Amino acid sequence: MTEQRSSLRAMSERIAFVGLGEAATAFVEGWGAGRAASVRAYDIKSASADTAPEIADRAARLGVIACASAAEALDGADLVFCTVTADQAVAAAESYAPDLPNGALWCDLNSCAPASKARAARAVIAAGGRYLDVAVMAPVYPKRNMVPCLLAGPEAREAAPLLQALPMNVKVAGDTVGRASSIKLVRSIMVKGMEALTAECVLAAVAAGVEDEVFPSLKEGHPKIDVPSRAAYNFERSLVHGVRRGAEMDEAARMLSDMGLDGGMSAAAANWQRALATTGLELPEGDVPDHLWFAQEYLKRLQKG
Repeated sequence: MTEQRSSLRAMSERIAFVGLGEAATAFVEGWGAGRAASVRAYDIKSASADTAPEIADRAARLGVIACASAAEALDGADLVFCTVTADQAVAAAESYAPDLPNGALWCDLNSCAPASKARAARAVIAAGGRYLDVAVMAPVYPKRNMVPCLLAGPEAREAAPLLQALPMNVKVAGDTVGRASSIKLVRSIMVKGMEALTAECVLAAVAAGVEDEVFPSLKEGHPKIDVPSRAAYNFERSLVHGVRRGAEMDEAARMLSDMGLDGGMSAAAANWQRALATTGLELPEGDVPDHLWFAQEYLKRLQKG
C-alpha cells in the first residue's frame, strides 16, 4: 500500500482520456504546451463512420493521440480522466477498468448519482485501479482546466496535489465516494431546474402571445431575474448540450429516489433538456439569437409535428 500511494504522488507524464468531448477538449486546451508529454484519448464516436472524422480532427488540433480502442488509450496510463456522459459513466468504468494498468487513478468527472459513482468505483478498484469522484462545478468554458472541481473518495487528499500540479483548480470535499457528486447534483436541481422552468415559461408566453406583459411583470416582482436574457443563454446551452444535461438530471432524479425523495421535478427538467436538444434546431452563424428567436423556431417545429 505504501508503494502504491508513493507512485500516486509521482504521476504526471502519462494521461489518458475516455471521451473527447467538450470537457476533455477544454482541459487539454487549458494545459497547452506545458501539459504532460503523453496524452492519449479514446472516444466511442471513433467507431462510427459518421463521427470518427470529427474525433480525429479534434485530437489532431489538440495534439492528442487518438486511439482506436480504450485498451490502446489506457495502455501505460498513470492518470485517466473519464469524461463521457452521465448515463455512460458506469458502463465505461465496468467495460474499460480491466484495461487499466495496476494502480492507475481513474478520475470520474461525470455528473452521476452517488450510487452510480460507487458502482463505478467498485469496478475500478476490483481491476486494481484507484478511483476518484470528481465534480466539475461550473461550465468548462471559459476557465478550461481551471474550472472549479471537487474531489471525494479515499484517494482525494493525496490526489489533490497531483491534479493541482497539472494544473487544475481542485478542492477536497470528503473521503467518501459520492460526496462530490452529491454536492454537484443537488446544486444542479436548482440550476438546471431553473433552466427548464425558464424555457417552459418563455415558450408558454410566446405561444400565448403574452410575452410583453409577462416578462415586465416578472421583472417588477423579481428585479434580479432577467428572463429574456437568461432564456437565450439557457436555450443555446440546451440545444448544444441538452442530451448530456438531460442525462445529468436523470442522475439527480435517481439520487433523490435513492434518498427516498420525489425526483419528479428533476425528471421533468431532464425531459426538457432532451426535448430542446432533439428539435433539430440549428443555431445561425454569429451571435447567439435572442429568446424570441429560440421560442418561435421551437414552436414552429412543434406545429409541424
